[in-house]
Amino acid sequence: MAYTIAVAGKGGTGKTTLAGFLIDYLVEKKFVPVLGVDADPNANLNEVLGEDVEITLGDIREDISVKNRDGKLPGGMSKTDYINYKLQQAIIEGHGFDLLVMGRPEGAGCYCFANGILREATDRLSDNYKVMVIDNEAGLEHLSRRTTKSVDIMFAVSECSKRGIEAAARVKELIEELELDVKELYLIVNRVPEEGLSDDIKRAIEGYGLKLAGIVPLDAKVFEYDNKGIPLVQLPKDSNAVKNARQIFDKIIIPKIKM
Repeated sequence: MAYTIAVAGKGGTGKTTLAGFLIDYLVEKKFVPVLGVDADPNANLNEVLGEDVEITLGDIREDISVKNRDGKLPGGMSKTDYINYKLQQAIIEGHGFDLLVMGRPEGAGCYCFANGILREATDRLSDNYKVMVIDNEAGLEHLSRRTTKSVDIMFAVSECSKRGIEAAARVKELIEELELDVKELYLIVNRVPEEGLSDDIKRAIEGYGLKLAGIVPLDAKVFEYDNKGIPLVQLPKDSNAVKNARQIFDKIIIPKIKM
């Protein structure tokens, strides 16, 4: 099975940017093939990676719901076969990685069916990849729905604030409450100002028992590229955000993944 790394955190922490940095890093280090999974209905991991999306799991949900209702599934194909057929169409082929996008269903109703497709897809595809990187839904709902079945490393991403650290601690609490199969949980504090972490933030991290993987500094180039619509994986490797993120990955990931 693929070595699975998940990125979690509330909205606005930069978790999707870090997930994109991680996929780019793994490809460069030749831990390939990599499967990127954008499990957030408000999908934008593809934009960080510079890939276009044609079919999402949300689209598949709508298509199957309509065809199943109208009795128009292709002749000779079961619903499961048709789902698998559509999944193959939904896989985006990048350079050294593939990408699967949750997307937002257009119709009314919950995400249960789309989440079920996502669980089935990641379970079935896992054997075909060296590493799987899951950019989880903003917030904590994905944990309670058990969209992510088993995780080797989870990075809880926080902005540089006490409230952000509290949200990351809630990820830790939910993992314990739900007895999720997450082997290791690390905190990444993102967008840290030049003066670094305050004593209050350090005490909060220690008080919640969070393992700090490292910090990623506030980097004006990230905002510049984002505003211009340039994929963030094209940032110079010596930019502050990319350089510090890669130092974290060197420390945490490299010792654990076998070539």
